[in-house]
Amino acid sequence: MRVLTQDGGRVHATTQQRAADHRPYFFLSYAHTPGYGGGTDPDMWVERLFHDLCGHVMAMTDLPAGAPAGFIDREIRSGEGWSERLGEVLATCRVFVPLFSPRYFASEMCGKEWYAFAQRAIHHRARSNQRAEAIVPALWVPVPPSQLPGPAERLQFNHRDFGDRYVSDGLYGLIKLRLFAEEYERAVYELAKRIVNVADTIRLGTGRPVDYRMAPSAFGPPNSTVSPRPMQVTIAAPTRHELPEGRSDEYYGDTPQDWNPYHPAAVRPLAYVAEDLVRSLNYQATIASFDEESGHPEGKQTPSRPEILLVDRWALQDEERRQRLAAFDAEDRPWVTMVVPWNREDLENRVAEAELTEKLEQTMPAKMRQGRAFCRAAAKGVPSMEAFGQILPQVVEVAAQQYLRHATVYPPAGGGHTERTRLTGPMAQTDHLPETHDPATDAEDTDDHRS
Repeated sequence: MRVLTQDGGRVHATTQQRAADHRPYFFLSYAHTPGYGGGTDPDMWVERLFHDLCGHVMAMTDLPAGAPAGFIDREIRSGEGWSERLGEVLATCRVFVPLFSPRYFASEMCGKEWYAFAQRAIHHRARSNQRAEAIVPALWVPVPPSQLPGPAERLQFNHRDFGDRYVSDGLYGLIKLRLFAEEYERAVYELAKRIVNVADTIRLGTGRPVDYRMAPSAFGPPNSTVSPRPMQVTIAAPTRHELPEGRSDEYYGDTPQDWNPYHPAAVRPLAYVAEDLVRSLNYQATIASFDEESGHPEGKQTPSRPEILLVDRWALQDEERRQRLAAFDAEDRPWVTMVVPWNREDLENRVAEAELTEKLEQTMPAKMRQGRAFCRAAAKGVPSMEAFGQILPQVVEVAAQQYLRHATVYPPAGGGHTERTRLTGPMAQTDHLPETHDPATDAEDTDDHRS
């Protein structure tokens, strides 16, 4: 039977099920180190760190006996209920603790864990407009800043609070050398204090478990560049000053970027929620208004970046804007993916749905039919904030894939054929074409590895 380590000991799955109502203080996320030469388990040092952290957390809190102080997955093979169990813990744990190392940021599995936890903070901010940063990183092996992907680089965290030797050698260096035993104890103690403080201060709510088989990596596709890639989020929506008859202004603001279709469940404008979601996939997002951008159409020109177009069906009630959207649709721009947020809890939407849906289909037939099944579903209407968060990463990767296919390429110098064609433009650092998965057609993964 597969075992998971919780609160300093190994427990069987049946025991874990009985303790499912408890929320671990932290999830320790690490990259598995392959064994070599038949020696000892190289990850035994990670497990020791986990036990030490759990001991401190138990001493610093009033957790009852049997409650999980932390969670670590010590198995690297898949098994029945494996991805579901990890998804459940990431949806409920209070703090996420990634162990930084070069191997960590090369691990797709670790990127999936980071992504799954980060979605909770994004949705918390969408609902409350309050930041909820509950990621507490730890240095296992020092990583140069230039090698950090965007989500890690943006963390506001001072590692030097844990000691100079910790910064220069990381926890692995401190734990392996007896000479640094005191520095190790200090660093682990300070890390545990930070975990407890963040958990008790932020109080991040639970979320919906993310399906690991479909989850993207927060570090981008395998073999992609570390630097955030560009992605434009364009809003086609009216302002509160130009609404058609019968439309309430409570969903709008002074600019199209203020559009909040999921009010009152969400209080943050959708453009900035989309920006957070895009950034969580290691992209650098730019927000624009369609009304401003449509005056400078790319047309058949080489695309400058992939794009997500968020369309409010009510925007089509303005005839001039509708014509510009129709002209946009007539151009062949597969690197622009359309998403139509549509709140079914909005009574005005329900009353006008048939009329507005027909007008969108007549105005933008190409975008309505473009892409895979989930792209077409996104164009037909995304009914809630939760659904928006689930579908946006998929359409983002489609837009990125199409951009790479249509960007200008230059053959290698000298006319030879010994190296791959190079892209130019903002995404030129990445010549790997990410494979986009369609949940409706892709087979389920049967073997995930932390490598």
